[in-house]
Amino acid sequence: MIKKLTTLLFILHSSLYASAQVSEFRPGLVADGVNYALPMTGVRTDITAQKVVYTPGEFAKYADRYLHVQNVPQEASTTWQILNMDVYQYGEPDTLKYFTVKMKDKSVAPMAQLTDNGVLVSINTKVNIPTRSLPKPTATNHKLDGKKHFTAEILAATSTAKMAELAAQEIFDIRESKNAIKRGQVESMPKDGASLKIVLDELDEQENALMQLFVGYRDTSTVSETYSIVPLTDVERYVLFRFSKRLGFVDEDDLAGEPYYISIKDQHTVPMPTELEAKKRKITGIVYNMPSTASVRIFNATSTVYDKDLPFGQFGTVDVLNATLFGKDATTSVTFNPATGALVHIAK
Repeated sequence: MIKKLTTLLFILHSSLYASAQVSEFRPGLVADGVNYALPMTGVRTDITAQKVVYTPGEFAKYADRYLHVQNVPQEASTTWQILNMDVYQYGEPDTLKYFTVKMKDKSVAPMAQLTDNGVLVSINTKVNIPTRSLPKPTATNHKLDGKKHFTAEILAATSTAKMAELAAQEIFDIRESKNAIKRGQVESMPKDGASLKIVLDELDEQENALMQLFVGYRDTSTVSETYSIVPLTDVERYVLFRFSKRLGFVDEDDLAGEPYYISIKDQHTVPMPTELEAKKRKITGIVYNMPSTASVRIFNATSTVYDKDLPFGQFGTVDVLNATLFGKDATTSVTFNPATGALVHIAK
């Protein structure tokens, strides 16, 4: 069945090329018409992942004993997780669908809008072509220097256990000082709200820095990657990307990462022309795609993360807008989907 459909498409394309008089493709306005391409539809996935790096504190094993903080990790660790997955379609010029439309004098059809790679977007009107970009990487730095708040007594301690005990006592003293200030129980209270905030912020910074020596800290960063596929036929369990909870994004052949697959199955929602119909069809206007719907599923071993039916230009056929729509006195405007080549809107 696939071979027969391919043959029909080739016959149809060949008859269209002969009518359009296509030579080397140079997109845009030329002396006697407009060169343009119809798109093959691709699926692009933008994925943002977060990396969390945990650094244990120097006094981690004493957190429960002196601060009653339980289950504090004592080993450094790095973990990754996927935060967001944005799946969308895009168009690439189909090398079997390049056309030159010959225009009569005073025709309005040369007023065509193309994408940067020559895909037809509109005629006699202008549309905004959406652009996408990956989110910028982010990173945090939560490391504080607890040792700069060591008292002389802590520095004089002769063992790590004793230093931890004294550092914990310093944390409790700081907390008592903050409570006393908030209750107005100190002899020299700050004179105004701004001064009070400065004092409390400084005590908070001291407490947090000393606490890091016990509970450690976590820094996070985000990275984004893009993965694309332009299917020529049905796709079954194609490895779109691999992701590791320890390493993040890895190469598609790196077995350290869990594979995320993509399957694309044409639903054959558009009737294909017979060989006779394909041979008889001639270009007398603007050629556009009639996409066929395909099911798109992205999944791993345990779950499906994306499942949707989407149109694909290369799975369908083509049709033609009659040249009379773009004659001398015509005001017809047309827009097309730059990802699928489908007719979106036509107005007179």
